[in-house]
Amino acid sequence: MLDKRAALKLPGFAEGTPQDARETFRVTQAALPPNRGARVKAIENLTIDGPAGPIPVRRYTPLGGEPVGQIFYFHGGGWVFGTLDGFDPACRELTDASGCEVLSVDYRLSPEHRFPAAHDDGRTAIAALRNPTEPLIVAGDSAGGNIAAGLALRAKAEGTPEIALQLLIYPAIDPGLTGPSHEMYGNGDHLISSADIEWFWDQFATIDVRDDPIAAPARAEDLTAMPRTIVVVAGCDPLHDEGVRYAEKLQAAGIEVTLRDHPDMTHGFFTLVDVLDRAKEEIRVVGAIIADELRR
Repeated sequence: MLDKRAALKLPGFAEGTPQDARETFRVTQAALPPNRGARVKAIENLTIDGPAGPIPVRRYTPLGGEPVGQIFYFHGGGWVFGTLDGFDPACRELTDASGCEVLSVDYRLSPEHRFPAAHDDGRTAIAALRNPTEPLIVAGDSAGGNIAAGLALRAKAEGTPEIALQLLIYPAIDPGLTGPSHEMYGNGDHLISSADIEWFWDQFATIDVRDDPIAAPARAEDLTAMPRTIVVVAGCDPLHDEGVRYAEKLQAAGIEVTLRDHPDMTHGFFTLVDVLDRAKEEIRVVGAIIADELRR
């Protein structure tokens, strides 16, 4: 996969503008095979009223019976790019594997809409579409993992909504960019560089708000009463260590945590359904964990 991406001769994200980053994402998506992901019962494109205009949401309904829960999914893309279509295969697969209804939220992007815009859109989508009779899960990969973790912290602070579980997939939660994983894998040879991640943070959040744990969940001091958590990390990823540290910090606060560490994978592997075998395998495992947890 890395060889194929290198053959596209795309610039690093930090080397250009947000529009350049979005074009790089478009080109990489176009190079992937179409019609990926599991079959689901129904897919519905919705639009809800948001704080600054319409928020597109895509609802996935699982085959075979009533959903066992609701997953609100926030896609990756450094808060700068990402589309509902680009993360459609992963959402299909997660719907089928978990037996949950999945709602993929197309939140506002940075730098046109900096923090807390994406989180506000996520909170609005949950308020508008939440089914109070089903357990609520927040989930996301990379920048989307940041949004999911931030929304869980916000729900804890506000006392609502009740979140049953959070699924954080190589989350970008620490603007400090420290640890051996940045030193070993931050040069850009493994999909994303430390310079890219720093650039994404610059687009997303001004310096003065980066101590806010909603923007940077790694900065949270009190993690008691947080929901059951699944953290998925990739070993060959600059973000590896911050995901592990957050899992350990949650465990130290008494939270039940499942850490899924893939030492031979890179950032972005989870969403490459029907491209990398490990992507589908991991979503099936994670989906089964969610389904078992909700049926307790």
